[in-house]
Amino acid sequence: MASFQDNLKQLPSIDHIARLELYGDGYEPEASIENKPGSQGSLAVYYKVSVDHGGLTPNAARDALGLFAEHVQDAHDHPGKHPNIDRLFKVIDEDLYYSVKAVPKV
Repeated sequence: MASFQDNLKQLPSIDHIARLELYGDGYEPEASIENKPGSQGSLAVYYKVSVDHGGLTPNAARDALGLFAEHVQDAHDHPGKHPNIDRLFKVIDEDLYYSVKAVPKV
């Protein structure tokens, strides 16, 4: 099984993205993931699966969990430690859908 770091090397570049905004039913983003140290891996994973699936769907969330690799068990064992993985669990458990907007760097 590939590690999270190995998986990141296979993902598209996120250099052009300032942040991802996640929208539920409303016009305001419910969450965002910034392109900054500590969240760049999550941004890359979310970007890849949302492009592949047309948003953050339960199937996209399952694919994302595969990319997060060894961090998934840690997130399961320590809720709140990995909020971007916790969100994926919620998407799957509650059958949620988020549209995702990539905000470019200016």
